[in-house]
Amino acid sequence: MIYTVTFNPSLDYIVRLDKFTAGEINRVNYEQVLAGGKGINVSIVLGNLGHESTALGFVAGFTGEEIKRQLKDRGVKTDFVQLESGFSRINVKAKAQQETEINGQGPDISEARQAELFSQLDKLGKGDTLVLAGSIPKTLPDNIYERIMAHLQSRDIRIVVDAEKRLLLNVLKYHPFLIKPNNHELGDMFGVTLKTDEEIITYAKKLQEQGATNVLISMAGDGAILLTAEGDTYKCPAPKGTLVNSVGAGDSMVAGFLTGYMESKGDFETAFHMGVATGSASAFSDQLATRPEVEALLKTIQ
Repeated sequence: MIYTVTFNPSLDYIVRLDKFTAGEINRVNYEQVLAGGKGINVSIVLGNLGHESTALGFVAGFTGEEIKRQLKDRGVKTDFVQLESGFSRINVKAKAQQETEINGQGPDISEARQAELFSQLDKLGKGDTLVLAGSIPKTLPDNIYERIMAHLQSRDIRIVVDAEKRLLLNVLKYHPFLIKPNNHELGDMFGVTLKTDEEIITYAKKLQEQGATNVLISMAGDGAILLTAEGDTYKCPAPKGTLVNSVGAGDSMVAGFLTGYMESKGDFETAFHMGVATGSASAFSDQLATRPEVEALLKTIQ
């Protein structure tokens, strides 16, 4: 079974405008409200690709109820910890001349509710996969990723981590099965600007030296690079298409990679291509990737 954890789920209010002008009334010409958060996106795309997962994390208030309703409607299993007060955050994602995001804070999470999440994680065992993805709210300790990985270290669980600089670097000592920084995040970890594939590969290997098992680097329109534990390096250009919505593309790549890995019984090249196709399918659509969209792009990659 695959489990995803989203510490700070959201309702994403996505709007498009012909033009955005600060300080004035701006009227949208397109809008939708979607349950969001990196782990939630992974669970949704896994479901779209035909694989069951359980979405874990924390929800609160009327927005938390809507997040659960949307996931239920999509056929995604959930086992969220319900918080007593506050409400799950609302993120505004506006697309005009540029993409602008305004992200909410999220509710307070008590130590008792944190302990409840750990009790849920105690149900995981050998052969399960856990995806830890996204930022953490300010009311959680900044070592929560490390605490979870230390807690599960002896259980033979594949753990995937998709998080920002410090959160990611701090868990490498626990040897995550897969990490997925993008090329800009990779450079930021080492205080450098990466301009070539060779430079990206060099610094991805440094993450392996620090403990990462497999490293998947997403590079938006430039494709992706995968370094495996066996020492293989795969490079793949991005499929051709029109960028419609970049939100969730990286999460979709993770879901696609896991799908390809499971369906091929552990073939990394297949997993890699499936990941690239899935991330691109989401980027080329208003919604997260579907199986037919992914398979159409996969043919162009192969």
